[in-house]
Amino acid sequence: MTTFWSVWVMALVVLNMGITFALFLWAPWAKVPVKADGTTGHVWAHGAIREGLNRLPRWWIVLSGSMFIAAFIYLWLYPGFGARQGKLGWTAHGQLADAVAANDAKLRPVLERLRLYSVEQLSNDRQALQMGKVSFEDNCAACHGRAGKGNMALGAPDLTDNDWLYGGTGKDITTSIRAGRAGVMPAWNALGEATDNNLTEYVLQISGQPHDAKLAAAAAPVFKSTCAACHGADGKGNQGVGAPNLTDTVWLHGGTRADIHTTIRDGRQGHMPNWDKRLSEDDIRVTAAYVYSLSHREHANAR
Repeated sequence: MTTFWSVWVMALVVLNMGITFALFLWAPWAKVPVKADGTTGHVWAHGAIREGLNRLPRWWIVLSGSMFIAAFIYLWLYPGFGARQGKLGWTAHGQLADAVAANDAKLRPVLERLRLYSVEQLSNDRQALQMGKVSFEDNCAACHGRAGKGNMALGAPDLTDNDWLYGGTGKDITTSIRAGRAGVMPAWNALGEATDNNLTEYVLQISGQPHDAKLAAAAAPVFKSTCAACHGADGKGNQGVGAPNLTDTVWLHGGTRADIHTTIRDGRQGHMPNWDKRLSEDDIRVTAAYVYSLSHREHANAR
């Protein structure tokens, strides 16, 4: 705190406490004029209600006085009077540091135990899942939802199924959280509207949806010469590059005819940020264990 602000705070404290303490000392002895009947002359309801005057009760004076004493003791013991540190030397930063140190001391043996196991094994550990759930809700739920069901509008995948863009092993999930992912679906509008329409019908066909067989057949050679490079000749995707499986019913950006057409024509951009700058390696592993457990319901009893 600079000298100016220290003096400013001290002046405010002296002014406020000085005025209130002066009023406190003056109030019990203040002379308020009253009439012969003991009222002040203020009336309401055409004289039916009159204002009386009573001395401040002793308990009120004692209680108020003790509050002033407590305030002076507080300013002597703790910071509050400008830049003065207080007799106890207490600071908010110091209290926080002590609390963090105490928490770390309790957490250390837990983390040492959890480091002995793989992410898959941690998905069966109740303590790891409790920690991972908190980390997930604090950091991941904004996109994937608190239940991990994903958000199609954001392109955030559902983490509760067993369909994975980059792999669903403990190692894969840990890598996704630690390093992030960047997925790019190029726009194919240069192929022309007719070709995009044909490719839409082809994707509908291989995903088992109602489609125009003639248009789908026309798109087969185009799919194999362009789309198959990422999605594979059978359309089952490639986790190495984050290309989704087009033959199932799981869709990151929607599986309707209009959604698929928009994806082919305009492309898609997907970005999973890296969390290694925000989360420790221990945090990443328990978060990965929790995510792994979401798609492996046989571990539900551990939770």
